[in-house]
Amino acid sequence: MTTQKRTLIHRLGLLGLVSLLAYTAAVLFAPSAYPGYDWKSRAVSDLMSDLAPSRKLWTRIATLYGVSGIVSVTVVCVFIAGRFNRLLRSGIYLFAVMNWVSYVGYGIFPLSDNVNAGGFQDTMHIAVTIAVVALSIASLVLIIIGGLRKRLYTSLALWAFIALAVMLAGAIGTGLAPVTYFGIFERFSVFAATGFNAVLGIYLFNGFSGR
Repeated sequence: MTTQKRTLIHRLGLLGLVSLLAYTAAVLFAPSAYPGYDWKSRAVSDLMSDLAPSRKLWTRIATLYGVSGIVSVTVVCVFIAGRFNRLLRSGIYLFAVMNWVSYVGYGIFPLSDNVNAGGFQDTMHIAVTIAVVALSIASLVLIIIGGLRKRLYTSLALWAFIALAVMLAGAIGTGLAPVTYFGIFERFSVFAATGFNAVLGIYLFNGFSGR
């Protein structure tokens, strides 16, 4: 697809890249407002918890992250309607659902302060995390299978495989690595999802041309 043929719906795919860049900036700069925060051992979600000193800075920097990601992946779903096979479409739709669950769920149930730790809000935060992880894995597996079927979209399947591998490495690492390295592996998982959202956005920008 040439630049002249790109319409507004294609250009909206670039919001996926904007989302990734905004998230990266928030992860890099928000710790500066959190004295004593060790990124190697602490989760990203700690930066946006209710009473975190970095919450205000995080919110300012990451404003474009959630909205841009949601718009991009939703427009991707609109664009692919009636295209590809059912498995590939279902995988992308499920990935979009994961993004919505993440955006709404973490917005309603951020980590609480230390006083109320372990209460209903934190329980729901964990439930959202479990749902996001399950939806992420299921969606990426469907995209891999659907993309490889009859070699329909092998390049997208490869990107999905990379995202899934990084995500699983993060999940395994957070469970097996020493707590002093928890934050490193946790970032594998969160960047895998945000990065693949950017990949889908770039594919949309190019009209999902190629295989």
